[in-house]
Amino acid sequence: MHSLHGNHLIAGEATHSGTTAFRAFNPATGTPLEPPFFEATVAEVHAALSKAQKAFRTFGQSGAEVRALLLEKIADEILALGEALLQRAHEETGLPLERLTGERGRSVGQIRQFAAVLREGSWCGACIDTALPERQPLPRPDLRRVLVPLGPVVVFGASNFPLAFSVAGGDTASALAAGCPVVVKGHPAHPGTCELVASAINKAISAAGLNAGIFSLVHGREAAVGLELVRHPAASAVGFTGSLQAGRALLDAAQQRSQPIPVFAEMSSVNPLVILPGALKERGAAIAEGLKNSVALGVGQFCTKPGLVFTTDTEGLGAFLSALNTGFGQVAPGTMLHAGIAAAYRTGVERLSTMTGVTKAGASAKAANLTLPQAEAAVFTVDTAGYRAHPSLQHELFGPQTLVVVAKDVAEILALCEDLEGQLTATVHATPHEEVDAHVEDLIAVLQRKAGRLVWNGFPTGVEVSPAMQHGGPYPASTDARYTSVGTASIQRWVRPVCYQNFPEDALPAALQNANPLGLMRLVNSEWTRAGI
Repeated sequence: MHSLHGNHLIAGEATHSGTTAFRAFNPATGTPLEPPFFEATVAEVHAALSKAQKAFRTFGQSGAEVRALLLEKIADEILALGEALLQRAHEETGLPLERLTGERGRSVGQIRQFAAVLREGSWCGACIDTALPERQPLPRPDLRRVLVPLGPVVVFGASNFPLAFSVAGGDTASALAAGCPVVVKGHPAHPGTCELVASAINKAISAAGLNAGIFSLVHGREAAVGLELVRHPAASAVGFTGSLQAGRALLDAAQQRSQPIPVFAEMSSVNPLVILPGALKERGAAIAEGLKNSVALGVGQFCTKPGLVFTTDTEGLGAFLSALNTGFGQVAPGTMLHAGIAAAYRTGVERLSTMTGVTKAGASAKAANLTLPQAEAAVFTVDTAGYRAHPSLQHELFGPQTLVVVAKDVAEILALCEDLEGQLTATVHATPHEEVDAHVEDLIAVLQRKAGRLVWNGFPTGVEVSPAMQHGGPYPASTDARYTSVGTASIQRWVRPVCYQNFPEDALPAALQNANPLGLMRLVNSEWTRAGI
């Protein structure tokens, strides 16, 4: 079993050259955890990305089966860490062991999904237009297009998912699947968890006989480490999940390079939820219960938490608000991921409590222990005028809180939604009768422009890892609404198209060869087929 040492893992080697160190803290007890972890130096960042760049020369050309086997070995090695991984993650994050067990299953499952994607092969988008030498007035050359990996990818671990969005999370799995080496900046709130998972990846790389430079982990609590990674000339793309402030800083740094690179950042979202009058009247209490559960899930530390609710001052509103008051009162204070997140949440709740026109409509009956990073759940209400008077009410507050905006009618809700920023999700609760209402049709059209995933009569927390999932939306939800950070389509972030014109058969990638040796579904002369040419 791997013993934690606090070093970076650069191309398989445990090393550190700096002297600045930091520790993780157990948020449930406030006690520091051993060992100390070292802050990466500029030289260590350079070493990790330089080794990744050299490894890309072969890894980027490796076959799909090679990468699929690597991913499966990574999944196996993560499971082989056993309870030690779950226990360390629990100590560093305060998340329940049951939740972490499920998250480990999700992480391993998505890694194996990418292995299956590689073997199926159509992700590479092979497209062939054969030559038409007799075409008039000009002949057509032989054109063949396929997706190829970008190069080394920098991945930033997220605080709220120490396994599924961290060292071996979806960003790393999809980048390795695409043929891109990965350098991960571990999250400083759970560095021991990061080191354990990185050790599993290194074991898998070694067992597969691949260049160790295809993966590195560096630690860093200071923003300078992340910026240095993004600015390094060997970095080809960035994957990030976290705050708007940090994501924007990385995006700006990437765009200010002499050779700008894409940053795929998932950042800020309040995930508006609309309750139409019919649904409010028929099942307001049931919606309140579901809303409370969604907001309180994981102490509100989900990027898909519904933090903004629009409904109408119509029949059923009183029962809905009463149910919210009762439900939120029953939510026990929960331990947040670390002291910084808890402090920001408490400040945000205090600010809401003092805003003119904003009323606290419910909160945890039991008080939080303020000596620890605990948070009480809270629900607030405001009318349309009050909401419009405070533009900051549209901004995300990370934690178990939501705001109910009471409008006079659906037309007013529609106008409020027109002014929303980009979102990861948007939800509508309606009755079958309301589904055919013209206002509802307009509402859906507006929400489609605002969000990457639309939810009907449900709640947005819980993101399925599947080919159809879209986890991303217009800015500031993410930096590029065309892509997802969850699901197998996330591999598309790390590739670019290359067209081969009039190439000899033996010089073409296997995916574009006439015989179709990989058995891919290809678009050949505008028709989909697995047949050879």
